[in-house]
Amino acid sequence: MKRILALSVLALSAMAAPKTVKQPFGAVDGQEIFLYTLTNTAGMEVKITNYGGTVTSIKAPDRNKKFADVVLGFDSLDGYTAKTNTGHFGALIGRYGNRLARGIFKLNGHTYNVPVNDGPNSLHGGLRGFDRRVWRAKEVSSDDGPGLELRYVSQDGEEGFPGKLDVTVRYTLDNKNALHIDYSATTNKDTVLNLTNHTYFNLGGAGSGSILHERLMLNADRFTPVDNTL
Repeated sequence: MKRILALSVLALSAMAAPKTVKQPFGAVDGQEIFLYTLTNTAGMEVKITNYGGTVTSIKAPDRNKKFADVVLGFDSLDGYTAKTNTGHFGALIGRYGNRLARGIFKLNGHTYNVPVNDGPNSLHGGLRGFDRRVWRAKEVSSDDGPGLELRYVSQDGEEGFPGKLDVTVRYTLDNKNALHIDYSATTNKDTVLNLTNHTYFNLGGAGSGSILHERLMLNADRFTPVDNTL
């Protein structure tokens, strides 16, 4: 009886260990795509694919330790690659998140023109931004928890932007149930850069209904005013 109990405790301990699991998720333009599942010691789970660096699922506990998937997305790669996916669900955004008015910016006395893809403006990096690129993935871990490092090299002139840009994004799921996203980039020319993640959250869990009754307050010192085209 004591031996059975000891084995059960060991089994439970093994299940609680942080881990990263890699599995096939399809292919894009002949390149194999993978889905990485990060699980911490508390059982929280984050799924990320190297297509667009996309967060496809975050299963997190509420105050009663009930787990639910609190982000929106698709069940398969097809949903993310479809032209109808204009919402950039869960993806990494670049080179430039948000809108560049009329697809124009000036840098060092030179005027650059980038693709217009949102009314009169350029949105989220142009016609094929970082959300539709295949990233090179490497599993990483630390004392804080499991992690995934993604790297993409954007060539000089890609989508009209200057400079060869080497971007690294590291996702870390710590054992206190926080997901960290750390961005870094180097370039061989002056350029503009605004990296972000485009995950949509519903803290009640997927399928729990609208979030339009919820309120969010940002303690910001500044904000950017916009016109009627945003």
